Amino acid sequence: MSSTEVAHQMPHAVCIPYPAQSHIKAMLKFAKLLHHRGFHITFVNTEFNHNRFLKSLGHKAFDGLPDFRFEAIPDGLPASEAEATQDIPALCDSIRNNLSLPPFLDLLTRINNTASTSCNVPPVTCIFSDWLMFFTVHAAEELGIPLIMFITLAACGFMGFYQYSALIEKGLVPLKDEGCLTNGFMDTVIDWIPGMKGLRLKDLPTFFRTTNPHDIMLNYVIEASERVHKASALVIQTLEVLEGDVLDALPSTLPNNVYAIGPIQLHLDCLPKDHTNHVGYSLLKEDTECLQWLNSKPPNSVLYVNFGSVIVMTSQQLVEFGKGLAKSMHAFLWVIRPDLVVGQSAILPPEFEREIKGRGLIASWCPQEQVLNHPSIGGFLTHCGWNSILESITAGVPILCWPIFADQQTNSWYACNEWGFGIEIDGDVKSGEVEKLVRELMEGDKGKQMKSKALEWKKLAEEATGSHGSSSTNLDSLIDDLMLLRKTSY
Repeated sequence: MSSTEVAHQMPHAVCIPYPAQSHIKAMLKFAKLLHHRGFHITFVNTEFNHNRFLKSLGHKAFDGLPDFRFEAIPDGLPASEAEATQDIPALCDSIRNNLSLPPFLDLLTRINNTASTSCNVPPVTCIFSDWLMFFTVHAAEELGIPLIMFITLAACGFMGFYQYSALIEKGLVPLKDEGCLTNGFMDTVIDWIPGMKGLRLKDLPTFFRTTNPHDIMLNYVIEASERVHKASALVIQTLEVLEGDVLDALPSTLPNNVYAIGPIQLHLDCLPKDHTNHVGYSLLKEDTECLQWLNSKPPNSVLYVNFGSVIVMTSQQLVEFGKGLAKSMHAFLWVIRPDLVVGQSAILPPEFEREIKGRGLIASWCPQEQVLNHPSIGGFLTHCGWNSILESITAGVPILCWPIFADQQTNSWYACNEWGFGIEIDGDVKSGEVEKLVRELMEGDKGKQMKSKALEWKKLAEEATGSHGSSSTNLDSLIDDLMLLRKTSY
C-alpha cells in the first residue's frame, strides 16, 4: 500500500473548542488521545487564541506536526491585543449568530480540497465540537459527516445547564426582580432534576440569574442544549464512579451513545511520548520558577491558590483573601493574573509582603498540574472550574471552594456534599473566614478527612483509566463506534 493510500485511510478529526482556556485545554488533551489512536487531527482555534498560543508557547510551537495541524478562524469580534479571555456574552452572541460558520465551512472545504491532491492529508471524517460551538451542527450536516459533541463540564454541570428550559416552564426564570438574589429565593430546593437531589436554586449554573427573558447567556445555553440532540454522540470529561447517578439520568432525548472518558490526563500519562508532547495548553506564559520554590517546602505544607483564567474580583476581595492567607500562618503559592481585579491592577497593601515573607509566593501564572502534583501541596483554594476539580482529583488534593459563575457553583456543591473533599468559602469573602477555613483544610480534623477522601478519588480515577477501567473501555467503544460511523458514511 502506498503512503498516499495509507494517509487517505486515516480517520481525520476536526476538533473545535469554545474559545476559552479551560475548554481549549480539555479539547486539546482529547485531540492528543485521538491522535495516539491513529487519527489525523486538525485543531481549530479562533485567530485571537491562536495568536495567544504562539505568544505563550513560541512561534515554532506548531512546527513539525504533519498529522496534527492547527488552524484558525475569525470569531466575529473586534481585534484585541488583550492577554485575557474575551467578553463571554459577546463571544456567545457572535457564535449564536453563526459569524464563525462561513469561515469554518471554508476551512473544511479547503482541507478536503487539499486531501484530493495531497498524499499527506486525509479527507475530514468527523467533527469533535465543544457543545457550546453549536454552529458546527450546520457544517456537519452540509458535509454529511458525524458530529460528536464534547462536554467539557462535569455531568452534573451539564445537567444543570440542561434544566434552563424547565426553570422557565416552572416560572422560576427569569427572576421577578433583583431582590430574588438576596431574599432567600435562591435557597429554593430543586428536587425534580433526575439524578440530582438536595440542590438549591443557587447551586445550579448561574446564567439563569437574570430578570431579562432575552438575556444572551440564558438563551445561548438553552439553544446549545437543544442542538446537542443533533450530535451522533456525546463525550463527557468525567468518570462513571464519580457521577454515575447523573450519567444514568441524562435525558433519553440525548444521543444514545454517551461516553464518560475522564480524567483525560491519566490516559495521556500512560502513552508513549510523540511529536505532540511539546505542544502545551496554556494561553498565558507559565512561570516555572515556582516549582523550585515548592521544592524547598515540606510535604503537604503549601496551599495553592488559583482562581482560573476568567474569574475577576474586586480589590476589596483581593485584600480580604490576602489578609486571610497571611493570618493563617500557612505557606501558600498564589496565582494573581494581571487582570484578576476588575478594571485595575491587582495590588496588595505593602504590609502584606512583609507578613508573608519566606512563606508566601505570588506568581502571574503557573503549570497547574505540575503544581498540584508536587508533594509539598496540601490543599487548593479554587474557583471550582471543572478542569481544576478534575486536576485536584488526579492529584489527590482537597479543595477550598470559592465558586463565582457558570457551572462552578454546581461543582462546588458536589465537591463539598457528595464527593467529600471540599469546603466552601462564603461569596462575600471575609479575611477571618478565609483564615479559619485555610487552617481547617491544612491542619484540622475535617481537612484530614478531606485529604483521605481526595486520595480515594485519585485511586478510583486511576482505576477508571486503567486498562480495563470504565473510562478506558468507554474510550475504546467511542473509537470503535467512530470507525463504524465512518464506514456507513461512505
